[in-house]
Amino acid sequence: MHNRKGLIALVGSGEYLPQMEGIDRWLLAHCGADGRKPRVACVPTAAGREGEASIARWSQMGVNHFTRLDAEVQAVPVLDRQSADSKEYALIVQNADVVYFSGGDPGYLLQTLEGSRVWKAVWTALEAGGVYAGCSAGAMIAGREFPDFRRAGLRSIKAFGLVPAKSIIPHFDAIPSIWRPLIFALLRRLKPDELALGIDENTALVGREGDVWTVMGQGQVHVFKRGSTRNYSEGETMTFGD
Repeated sequence: MHNRKGLIALVGSGEYLPQMEGIDRWLLAHCGADGRKPRVACVPTAAGREGEASIARWSQMGVNHFTRLDAEVQAVPVLDRQSADSKEYALIVQNADVVYFSGGDPGYLLQTLEGSRVWKAVWTALEAGGVYAGCSAGAMIAGREFPDFRRAGLRSIKAFGLVPAKSIIPHFDAIPSIWRPLIFALLRRLKPDELALGIDENTALVGREGDVWTVMGQGQVHVFKRGSTRNYSEGETMTFGD
């Protein structure tokens, strides 16, 4: 991992919805905009295979949400590898104070961004003090890996490792019962020096590398280590060395 100045927000669900306004106002107040209107880039890449209507809906939701919060916001249509390598889109992301990746397919999101100009621009924005906000799939790619659900979770896909968690499981309090044995089997395979995060819906874990992280929102963040679980509620703090 590299030393970065910016905050990372790992969101379990609820992107662009009213229940997230308090969290997003806090992110806008701490994104380094320094008295000017914060610039927000809403990136719907994870929905890139869902069709034009879904992409348009996520994009418009993001624009409407952050406009209400008095930010300058653009939806950046990074939907495939060609657009992920767009110099125009990379510049928008690089200059954003908040880069927000909404939910969808984590495998497609990772595949589209990996090694691209836009992903390099995300790192540039973070190093300049900007915020990386990832909801659901956007949170999953921030861990070291995530299960390949197309193969029933029997193998994992290496992710970007923005945070030192082996895996990040969003929607944790709403996981269908059919998937719970798979999730807990994955957790049982943690090595002694590894941890995994479960993030409830309408909940975020916010912090920066090497610092204290704070739980925000309606639910909890669950920290799983080999043989132990700790649950953190709104306002409680943790570090990855706990």
